[in-house]
Amino acid sequence: MRFQAPQLGALGVTFTALRLMQFVSLVTIIGLTANFINEIVTAQREAPDVLIGTLTVASTATLYIAVTYILYYDGMLPLLITAVMDFALMVATIVVAATIGKPLSMLKCEVLAKVTSNPLSSGATFVASSQGITYRNVITKAVNYFAYVAVDRPHCYEIKAVWGLSIALCVLFAFSAVICVGLWRRVKGAAALDKDIEG
Repeated sequence: MRFQAPQLGALGVTFTALRLMQFVSLVTIIGLTANFINEIVTAQREAPDVLIGTLTVASTATLYIAVTYILYYDGMLPLLITAVMDFALMVATIVVAATIGKPLSMLKCEVLAKVTSNPLSSGATFVASSQGITYRNVITKAVNYFAYVAVDRPHCYEIKAVWGLSIALCVLFAFSAVICVGLWRRVKGAAALDKDIEG
């Protein structure tokens, strides 16, 4: 049995390329964010809401990307609904990018200490020692998101990569929403043409 993608011209190829770029970006975001959360949890702290939200959005979007591409490949994708969902994911990634990037816009990674020269460079060590002993910290075991990502260059560059990929996903989801509308018009036009030929 031979598998073949739908023959929908340049729009179909563009849709496939966009889904591939979205998938790679989302998997990268999941990996980097999960690494942050793992280090924070290992230090017996609660992960910041911004990282939990980012991981949730990225995981949901990855599942959505996989399911929609399978449906597209089989010619069963409801294109208008997909356009609306892509637009909704664009809004979600804008929120993620804005929330992650708000404290990062002025942060310069190159001025931070290298891992080898900073005795507090380990994420777990830093998180455990960076918060002063206050009533609030004892109760919530919360970690300041900005203080954690500003600990050293690798953490800074990693979170900036997540921020950059989130911004890229805003553009990719906006573009794929437009492509879905174009595909819907193409499929609708082809169906109408076939009906006229049969009539």
